[in-house]
Amino acid sequence: MKTWEETIQYIRKKPEFEALVEQAYFHEDLVFNVENFGKSDEFFETLRIIKSYQPKGKRILDIGCGNGISSINFALNNYHVTAVEPDTSNTVGSGAIRILKKNYKLNNIEIHEDFAENIKFDSNSFDIVYIRQAMHHANDIEKFIKECVRVLKPKGLLLCVRDHVIYNQKDKDWFLKEHPLHKFYGGENAFTSEIYKNAIELAGAEVKKELKYYDSVINYFPTKKEDLQRLAQQNTYSQKKKLAHKIGVFAKIPLVWLLYKKFSSFESLNEKHIPGRMYSYISIKK
Repeated sequence: MKTWEETIQYIRKKPEFEALVEQAYFHEDLVFNVENFGKSDEFFETLRIIKSYQPKGKRILDIGCGNGISSINFALNNYHVTAVEPDTSNTVGSGAIRILKKNYKLNNIEIHEDFAENIKFDSNSFDIVYIRQAMHHANDIEKFIKECVRVLKPKGLLLCVRDHVIYNQKDKDWFLKEHPLHKFYGGENAFTSEIYKNAIELAGAEVKKELKYYDSVINYFPTKKEDLQRLAQQNTYSQKKKLAHKIGVFAKIPLVWLLYKKFSSFESLNEKHIPGRMYSYISIKK
């Protein structure tokens, strides 16, 4: 079994992973990753949410920030950033963030190596805690979130994005089997929506919004909204054809279609078909 760093170094050399390396910001060119993320629809929407819920907030704690794509971009957007990443490598860890900090000549970012469960920052000291694709890797999810909420100021924003959600153990097994990298390093994980929300509430924050997979570009990026609209239209057209095959011309009656959707639970976009679909959570410290 490879380490996470060895896995990324390995897939960089494999043509079949070329798209994944670029879309997941794993390119060996660290600046390329930062600039790609900085111009993404995901990051634009992230900034919109932060400015909406914390318009005056300037201190961001970025937990489990990997190679620094988010931390550096927050710093470039004039936030004071504290980056926390347990991996120390120059490939996917804090070493990469230090390289980028020097490259961009940033003095508004601090870098720490640790797990979220062990952070030692003062209570009530950050306006925003941002967690991208890290909550599902928690060793102890309740302690993980409790520490993140503890260091937030009252009414501070806890923004957890792109965490894998499963419905049950069978669904989790399917997700792990389908994940393109889990077979190399064995480090993937996922929780149910209820476990995430309970951990946030127990920690002393209120979940304001649970963004399911198709609710936000943050979750489904790099897929474009226009692509989803086309997919929804195709799925609807295909389902109407199947219905027409069964009941003939009656399928063209709008009321029949409405009743069919209601009683068949048909959805033009169904997240159940996405293994380990990603959710995001907008929460406010009580």
